[in-house]
Amino acid sequence: MNTNTFKYTNTFKLESGRVLSELEIGYHTYGKINKNATNVVWVCHALTANSDVFDWWKGFFGENDYFNPHDYFIVCANILGSPYGTTNPLSINPHTKETYYLDFPQFTVRDMVKAHQLLADHLQIQSIEILIGGSLGGQQAMEWAIYSPSFIKNLILIATNARHSPWGIAFNESQRLALSADPTFYSKTPNGGYKGLKAARSIALLSYRNFKTYGITQQEEGDHAVDHYKAASYQNYQGEKLVNRFNAYSYWYLSKSMDSHNVGRGRNGVEKALSQIKARTLVIGIKSDLLFPIEEQEYLFRHIPKSAFAEIDSFYGHDGFLIETEILTNIVTSFFKTGVKGKIIDLQQSA
Repeated sequence: MNTNTFKYTNTFKLESGRVLSELEIGYHTYGKINKNATNVVWVCHALTANSDVFDWWKGFFGENDYFNPHDYFIVCANILGSPYGTTNPLSINPHTKETYYLDFPQFTVRDMVKAHQLLADHLQIQSIEILIGGSLGGQQAMEWAIYSPSFIKNLILIATNARHSPWGIAFNESQRLALSADPTFYSKTPNGGYKGLKAARSIALLSYRNFKTYGITQQEEGDHAVDHYKAASYQNYQGEKLVNRFNAYSYWYLSKSMDSHNVGRGRNGVEKALSQIKARTLVIGIKSDLLFPIEEQEYLFRHIPKSAFAEIDSFYGHDGFLIETEILTNIVTSFFKTGVKGKIIDLQQSA
């Protein structure tokens, strides 16, 4: 594993027209590129993850997992706006010599992809054999496959969509309302908005899991509790965990970038945009996903030309894409072994 930082010293122009006069990108690589450069796997990470995919996608990526450094050259870049090594709202504005905070320019998923392409060029990668992402990571992967169709050979999209839904945007706005309700969010301090961030994370968790998940994992034992419930403790615990590793300003901007996701923007509509994908594509949905309902992945399957579809029956909801790694491995193995396209992968047969 190598932890690196790429410094782009030219002006980085955003989709909005605003610019960053310099850009740093934190990234991890694992393994080595083979002689024919046919083993490149690029992972696009989700909202609050980082570029160390071996840390947060264990069981799917690792020394002894399907995606391993012995067979593949694996790259994962920290996304624009995220605080794990890439230029973000807590970076120093080179013009003012002060921290950006809420003066950071708004950016989109397409801007994230543009940054990924700069890094790929820096690494002298001529093509990506497998591009994979879930959730916001899937949005990035999809955009990249449209932005540069011949560059991506195989595409794996998990629990994601072609454009962010009103439902998803409403969840994100509710979280931003929590951030802005914390007066310290406007204090221009690194830990500003931390109480709001804790509340925002609690809201987000409700969309990542579902009724059944909480019913099984947070159910009280016995009938005596009148306060201090397991579910309440869980929400507080998860909120504190995020506060200890993230910041409210990155969360604000990244949620807005997710809202911006619409592959049809400027491309004559969503279906026209999806038809431009040349990569052989595997679309995976989770039946219990509340945030990215499986209908959204079925839509992708219908409109991406060379695609196959598989669904995961998991009670973990949206978070299932991070947890059900054995099932994911079975699906991906079947996809590459049989070369299926235009079909639904039968998980029972592929297991």
